[in-house]
Amino acid sequence: MRIISYNVNGIRAAMKKGFSAWIADHPADIICLQETKANKEDIDHTHFEKAGYNSFWFSAQKKGYSGVAILTRIEPDHVYFGNGIEQSDFEGRVIRADFGDITLINAYFPSGTSGEERQAYKYQWLEEFNNYLEALKKKRPKLIVVGDYNIAHEVIDIHDPKGNKNSSGFLPEERAWMTDFLKNGWVDSFRQLHPETTGAYSWWSQRFPSVRLNNKGWRIDYICITKNLQSKLKSAAIYPEVKHSDHCPVFIELKK
Repeated sequence: MRIISYNVNGIRAAMKKGFSAWIADHPADIICLQETKANKEDIDHTHFEKAGYNSFWFSAQKKGYSGVAILTRIEPDHVYFGNGIEQSDFEGRVIRADFGDITLINAYFPSGTSGEERQAYKYQWLEEFNNYLEALKKKRPKLIVVGDYNIAHEVIDIHDPKGNKNSSGFLPEERAWMTDFLKNGWVDSFRQLHPETTGAYSWWSQRFPSVRLNNKGWRIDYICITKNLQSKLKSAAIYPEVKHSDHCPVFIELKK
């Protein structure tokens, strides 16, 4: 099972930059998208279908905002739209698909960069999402959580840790949440296989064109798996050369 997570920062914009041609090369069996900024009916699905993907979309109530989708060449047993938490579902942040005994959750974590109110909601969302996962884990113990977590966990995950110590996405409370999350039975797939790799980033600010050119980025996109899947982890990668967005895809392959 080959899985990609990719914040496309607007699927329509990404398609204009070559996203459709990229998926035609079958980069994965399942591609999870965040920040689609579109409803399913807004998109020409011909490109996905020709590439062998069926798609499932969960969009925000507010048009042109947030949203998640799963493109899959493996037929899921069940798809669940949202996680039953009102504000999160209003913003189109979580979609779940079950494949046999494995459950895949595609999530777009909130950003707190717009101010204190959204930062407070981010902390609320993190707590609610963790509770959702803990309840789900009792019924579906083999879980994969992919998405834009909007958190750079460790110093190694950000180009300028000192300069960003007070920046949303690298605040001590956010990093502590991530530490506790991983201690509670989860594996950061990329760090599991590449524990000391530096300069491995998945997002670059668009404010200055030189930022991505000089690789001044953050690793905020993750594929985390429960420890009972760790033995199946075959490979994990980040694809900074793929440039349909201010993010890039992250990838894992699980053995059968």
